[in-house]
Amino acid sequence: DVEDKQVLSIDAQLTELREYAAREGIEVVEEFVEKQSAKTPGRPIFTRMMDRIENGDACGIVSWHPDRLARNSVDGGRLIYLVDTGKVKALKFPQFWFEPSPQGKLMLNMAFGQSKYFVDSLSENTKRGLRQKVRMGIMPGVAPVGYLNDPRTKTIVIDRKKAPIVKEAFELFATGTYRILDIADFLAEHGLITPSGRSWKIDRVSRLILSNPFYYGHFRYMGELHEGTHAPLIAKTLFDQVQEVWKTRSRSWHPQRPVKPLLGLLHCGQCGMMITAEEKVKHYRGTNR
Repeated sequence: DVEDKQVLSIDAQLTELREYAAREGIEVVEEFVEKQSAKTPGRPIFTRMMDRIENGDACGIVSWHPDRLARNSVDGGRLIYLVDTGKVKALKFPQFWFEPSPQGKLMLNMAFGQSKYFVDSLSENTKRGLRQKVRMGIMPGVAPVGYLNDPRTKTIVIDRKKAPIVKEAFELFATGTYRILDIADFLAEHGLITPSGRSWKIDRVSRLILSNPFYYGHFRYMGELHEGTHAPLIAKTLFDQVQEVWKTRSRSWHPQRPVKPLLGLLHCGQCGMMITAEEKVKHYRGTNR
């Protein structure tokens, strides 16, 4: 999924495997390049390869390492089952030995187990690191608009170009005379648009900006509110004022219309009087109409 984090690039793996297959005299029926991570089942290219093997189109696989084939118990179990049933007669790896024997299948099971352990351990270590960042007051993830992720200090800093625009958007909306759509247009006019070049939708403006506590110095993580160490962009009082306006503006985009006289009255063609709808029903019933 993230090619810059590959131990060996896909092109390099293909080159190495082609040379390995040529040295070993292995006839390659088709090359499959699967770019999705092997940590979860359901990879389309891998599934297509396994289906071809089950249909008898091939009887072996050449791969860089067993962890390229499976890092989850579902795909690993399916592959071992094909070895048990004889549909996979050979698994060739430049850096790993395998043969379809009890010892070979045990080693393959251990390789898949180690691969899954590596993924699970990496996930747990990552989560632990994220929890530590939260305890330090640093929000994990991408900084909201108006801020930047500083790769040198691993912190979030104010974007000097976009921050004033976002602050002004809060101030405009707090007046109660602007709709969320107007704020989206204001942001677009000042260059804050989506990667596709369009204005932000009103739900994104309200959710990611107007109701985001990050701008007054806090942040949400795993459903909880935490105090951050980043510099706030607006005061808490301005944020609270925006929330009050947002609650009223989220249901109605227009000010309340003034009450007009004679509103709701109907003209009776029978007697020429102005009556309500309920009175008109009774009137027509009295006249057998």
